[in-house]
Amino acid sequence: MSCAHFSLTTDLLLSAYRRGIFPMADDAGRITWHDPDPRAVFDLERLTIPSRLARYVRANGFAFRIDMAFGAVIRGCAEREPRWISEEMIHVYSELHRLGHAHSVEVWNGGSLLGGIYGIAIRGAFFGESMFSCAPNASKAAFFHLAAHLRSRGFILFDTQYLNAHTASLGAFEIPRQRFRAELMAALELSAEF
Repeated sequence: MSCAHFSLTTDLLLSAYRRGIFPMADDAGRITWHDPDPRAVFDLERLTIPSRLARYVRANGFAFRIDMAFGAVIRGCAEREPRWISEEMIHVYSELHRLGHAHSVEVWNGGSLLGGIYGIAIRGAFFGESMFSCAPNASKAAFFHLAAHLRSRGFILFDTQYLNAHTASLGAFEIPRQRFRAELMAALELSAEF
């Protein structure tokens, strides 16, 4: 469903996410709403950083930070092809960050941001939006750090929306929309905090 004539607001976004619906922008910046069937998710209990990647992270001096550079992370994600994050989306997600719903996990080396991932947290559900990398393995490292953080905070649902080669390589799999909605409802009953 297209809703380019709507103003994207924080309330509208939060309401949509609670129903399992999310926005994407086309090349012209028009917002469309998505509710895929099947839905791609990660199993938080099975996500652990591969030992080879863990060695790489240690050897390259990666440091992890949370919510220190949300604006830089979403802009880094928006610059990737294909582009689906519009300026309007950047503005509204930045406002959601200010309100405590949108979060980023960043990978740093010294004062340089190497990559990161961002998404929306609502109670026990995390909706992964996008990731970017300026250095080899930085976005993967951010992803596994995020998964460990979510697990430690009691989250039970990690949504990745659509399955693609990259998310599949990280362990994503598809479930029917009906099952996703049931898992989402269970996650929204929890009081997990990011």
